[in-house]
Amino acid sequence: MLPVCFPHLQVHGLDPNTWKNVEIVHIDIADRSQIHSRDYKLEEDPAIFKSVKTGRGKLGPNWKKELAKRRDWPHMCAYKLVTVKFKWWGLQSKVESFIQKQERRLFTVFHRQLFCWMDRWIELTMDDIRRMEEETKKELDEMILNGPVRGLTATDD
Repeated sequence: MLPVCFPHLQVHGLDPNTWKNVEIVHIDIADRSQIHSRDYKLEEDPAIFKSVKTGRGKLGPNWKKELAKRRDWPHMCAYKLVTVKFKWWGLQSKVESFIQKQERRLFTVFHRQLFCWMDRWIELTMDDIRRMEEETKKELDEMILNGPVRGLTATDD
């Protein structure tokens, strides 16, 4: 049986020379060890969350293997390509590595939230989503002009 996600697929259409340098990073949203303690929220833990509307969840330690056996279960794979180029001799590899680490952190936290917020979005229509996008854009524009700085901050560990 094929795995649920196919990391060998080259979904981004990179040329072979670039592809050979790609590092594939697997994110397990249920593995608490993959997130920084400062990012942990009990209500956003896929190992604890169970959707009232869909019955999906709690994700156990072997959830990926269980999902691979049940092809009829709904699932999603996200393939994200992050390219970081910082050309400053002496700092290049350190800064690029730091940025990549923060990207992984951001993706892990976001996908944990996405799963645990399932009951908030599962019944939305495209019209609902477009309306929310427009409202969010207006809120963000206002926050940029007048609001305090918010969001994830970088960590060293």
